[in-house]
Amino acid sequence: MDSSEELGAWLRLVLTNGVGPETARNLMAAFGEPQAIFAQTESALRQIVPPQQAKALRQTPAGWAELTAETWQWLQADEPSGQTRAVLTLGDADYPAPLLQIPDPPLMLYALGQVSALRHLHVDRSLAMVGSRNPTPQGAVNAREFARSLAASGLTIVSGLALGVDGAAHEGALQGAQAGALATIAVVGTGLDRVYPRQHRDLAHRITASGLILSEYPLGTPPLAHHFPRRNRLISGLSQATLVVEAALQSGSLITAKQALEQGRDVMAIPGSIHSAQAKGCHALIKQGAKLVESAQDVLEELRMSDPFAQVPLALDSSPAASSHQEPDEDELLQHMGHDPVSLDALQARCGWPTAQLQAQLLELELMGQVGRLPGGLFQRIGVA
Repeated sequence: MDSSEELGAWLRLVLTNGVGPETARNLMAAFGEPQAIFAQTESALRQIVPPQQAKALRQTPAGWAELTAETWQWLQADEPSGQTRAVLTLGDADYPAPLLQIPDPPLMLYALGQVSALRHLHVDRSLAMVGSRNPTPQGAVNAREFARSLAASGLTIVSGLALGVDGAAHEGALQGAQAGALATIAVVGTGLDRVYPRQHRDLAHRITASGLILSEYPLGTPPLAHHFPRRNRLISGLSQATLVVEAALQSGSLITAKQALEQGRDVMAIPGSIHSAQAKGCHALIKQGAKLVESAQDVLEELRMSDPFAQVPLALDSSPAASSHQEPDEDELLQHMGHDPVSLDALQARCGWPTAQLQAQLLELELMGQVGRLPGGLFQRIGVA
């Protein structure tokens, strides 16, 4: 953005009441850049838009001048070396090419972090990972470990910075990506002058160091509920495919999967326990034709990429390293547990151990990261993805 006047014209177009992205694109097709649009007479504007919209375009939106000044000041702020702030518009060289392929790309895109990497972002090198905000312990492990392995294979992991699967996917990508690579992109539903949720403030700062945070919403935009389903189209649009890690039937992740299909992108899903509500959304997707994924290699094969590393074992399998130090009682207890959620009473019926011994062993396995505690007094074995 070269000047505050240019920025102001774009913001005025976005803020004009009744003028949505499609209308704005029609206006630009007719008159050119936003500054040229606002130089038109109301009569000329009526040749492209209805009279009510033409009249609105001749009026200054409330709060426009203040937002322009605030945004221009935000753009001038210093960032650590290698990190930048930018407002990208349709036609900018750094505007992400994958979003130009979706039906409704945002007119303006706010970016924070490794902005220069957007110019070289290719859809076939990006993977969206989404899932529950309240995952099972196994779901969180799957998200982190799949993202770590896939980032190490050269993929940029795209997600939404939400609690649960999103956060675990960003963390895994930051752990696995090679130095200098664009590790992960977080697409958020607020202005970039705030972090939501607050628990991810540190994660957001680390993402900007080796990745990007993107938003189509102006500075100061709060976390309104209807923004998040809409931003999901950008998560899927930036990516060659969407991997749903864990999701209930009413999960917003299924919205992302639907949008991915509408954009001509692939959808993949990791299966889970038939007894877990958090797996039913993934199972529904698989029934509808989504690729069933058991390993990072499955994802790479679907994307027609070679894996420079050995195949990742099944997410539900425990690795030899994880079990080599276990005591016989611990190993026996894991055998009794299986891989489905189980109650204390049911587990006691299987193994016949005294309650005190069983609780002690479960606590030890929980501290070792081998067992997770679920709502409703249930326990579940956690595999190493």
